Amino acid sequence: MLSRFQSIISKTVLICLAIFTTVVLVQMGQFYTVNYLKVEPVLAILVFLCAIIFISGIGFFLYRIKDTDSNLNRLVLISLLLVFAIGAIIWLQMVPQDQVSDFKAFWKTAPKALDGKAIFNYDNDYFAKWAYQTGFLVYVMTVVKIFGHHVIALQLLNVVYQVVILLLVYKLSLQIFKQVKLARLAVFILMIDLDWLALNSQADNQYLGMMLFLLTFYLIMKNKYCSYILAGLTLGIGSIVRPIGPVIIAGIIVYGILYLMIEDNHFNLSGILKVLMTLVIYQMVFSGASLAIKNSGLNSYGLTNRDSEWKFVVGLDANSNGSYDQRMVDRFDLKSSRGKMSIKEHQIIHENINNLNATKGWLKLFWNKNATLWSGRSMAIDFTGLETKHSLRTSNFIKLVGYMGTVSLIILSWIGSLKLFKMKWNNKLFLIVLPLMAYAVVQLLIEVQGRYRLEFLPVIAILAGLGLYSICEWTSLKWGKSNV
Repeated sequence: MLSRFQSIISKTVLICLAIFTTVVLVQMGQFYTVNYLKVEPVLAILVFLCAIIFISGIGFFLYRIKDTDSNLNRLVLISLLLVFAIGAIIWLQMVPQDQVSDFKAFWKTAPKALDGKAIFNYDNDYFAKWAYQTGFLVYVMTVVKIFGHHVIALQLLNVVYQVVILLLVYKLSLQIFKQVKLARLAVFILMIDLDWLALNSQADNQYLGMMLFLLTFYLIMKNKYCSYILAGLTLGIGSIVRPIGPVIIAGIIVYGILYLMIEDNHFNLSGILKVLMTLVIYQMVFSGASLAIKNSGLNSYGLTNRDSEWKFVVGLDANSNGSYDQRMVDRFDLKSSRGKMSIKEHQIIHENINNLNATKGWLKLFWNKNATLWSGRSMAIDFTGLETKHSLRTSNFIKLVGYMGTVSLIILSWIGSLKLFKMKWNNKLFLIVLPLMAYAVVQLLIEVQGRYRLEFLPVIAILAGLGLYSICEWTSLKWGKSNV
């Protein structure tokens, strides 16, 4: 009975995943048609065909390399990681060193904080209303303290985190699918996504947070008491530097209840106790860090979010499709007290909801927000200021090439999500899928930006790896199999 219940839930999640990837695929097609095919059809088609040839060629080559020799497997993996690291460093030389947007706030504030200066001037300032960002500020301060105020140190550390992320994608793929060739392909399809790589030039907390969250998944999959303890530590630190912990925790809890507490058609209380141990350690780490920041005098608000309403002010704005809009910002006096700002924010939220109800605009808003987050360009390349160092034509071409990485991930992950219905899957799959689905739902209500998908692109890449592996497997069976 319990196994049947678990099976029904699993298939329901896979159906939701397939619907999600199908919607994203359709939206990607719409975006590519409107923004590229109708503007420069010859260039758009040529770049798309080149991307298909490149991915198919390299992908099939990696698939053909035999996986029975562990030393050869390590050599292939190291080669992929080395190629990526070299490419990532070359990218750092191509883009400006200037920090922009929120990244600039971290980079400019860190040396002042080290000199003992206040990190905010009034209670509605950046680090006052979004005090939870102080966790990453401490990280930037630490880097500046050790290496000096040289942005290259932060950038190279980002490259290191990206390499570790690729390694974790490899390890997670092996845990879930037990296929070395599939794991190689997952690494390959993520490492060529320039939209994912691009923000390593900025003081961005996404790569460090991403690495720690993926490491948390891997430790839980190891299913040992010591690994659950370490998972609590990595989850806590990850949430300190990148505050999307609640979404990750929600996925872990559901996974624990459905796949650790129910095992072999029986209740296994030790499974849920292990998860609870992880969450207790997480809470101790996060609360301890918040208290330490308070006591240090760096931020009297600790790691709290004192402006959770703002995400809904923007996220429920039909005029901007839930994205940042300067016109909305201009409606507020940003130097008002937090109390006055909060009253105004609640007023705007009610206006947005009434407008959506009156126009029956909820479905349209959700559709457009999903497209912004998952289907269009991530805008990560735009945040690098690439166009200030290169011509407009060159910048636009690089952005188009970067978007091909997104297109590849979307198409191949769609194929991968469908392939799951025709294979025997490991329940560990749901440890990465459940947080992804939770994140996708939460983002329907709050502010969206294309770059907010970066944390979950490794999960998409694992599904894409399955998709590319399925294509290579079908091709090999149809045209004859050979290994090198």
